[in-house]
Parts: sequence; C-alpha cells; structure tokens
Amino acid sequence: MPKVEAESASGVNGFEVEAGRKLVLAIEDAGIDILHRCGGNARCTTCRVEVLAGDPGEIRELERNRLAAETGLAENVRLSCQVRVMDDLKVRVINQSSVKGIPAGPRPVED
Repeated sequence: MPKVEAESASGVNGFEVEAGRKLVLAIEDAGIDILHRCGGNARCTTCRVEVLAGDPGEIRELERNRLAAETGLAENVRLSCQVRVMDDLKVRVINQSSVKGIPAGPRPVED
C-alpha cells in the first residue's frame, strides 16, 4: 500500500492509502480537515496540495485547465480530488477548514 505524508496546520500526519484512492479522501479520512468546496469536481481548487515528493501521476485535461485559470501557483501544485494515489507521496495541504473558518464542503465521491 502506498504511504502518504501530509503536512498541515496541525503538523505532519503519515498514513497508508489503498492504491487508486482519491488523495482528497485519503487526507480527510486521516483526520485532516482539507477543503473541497465543489465536492471533488475540479471546479474550485480549494483542495490544492503542494506535492513535495513522490509521483502524483499524470495531470489530466480537466485539472490542467482549472489550475491554468489560477495565477501564481507553483508547478508542483495539484488538485487532491483529481490525484489517484499509486505511489508514496509527501504533500502539504494548502487549505483547511479549521484555518479558513468555513465548512469543508460536500464529501467527494469515490468513483
């Protein structure tokens, strides 16, 4: 099983993830209150993570186009709702409900 190490406002949390699982769900299920305001549909970019190490897989067109609409994002920023965990990853969670003071949003579905 791949391992994910996620940095957040509350520290570093390491956990195993079933291969192929959406990163946003793995992060949330590990107890990190990641934002996902659009419910995992690559529309809002609130579930952004900075990939610090590992291979998050190829970026698909929907995610690429949505991230291209934002300004000032680093090359290693991905939408966690679009990343399927296949290998070990180290990420930094950019937006958290507890930090922003807003509800996380509807839980993304695992499809």
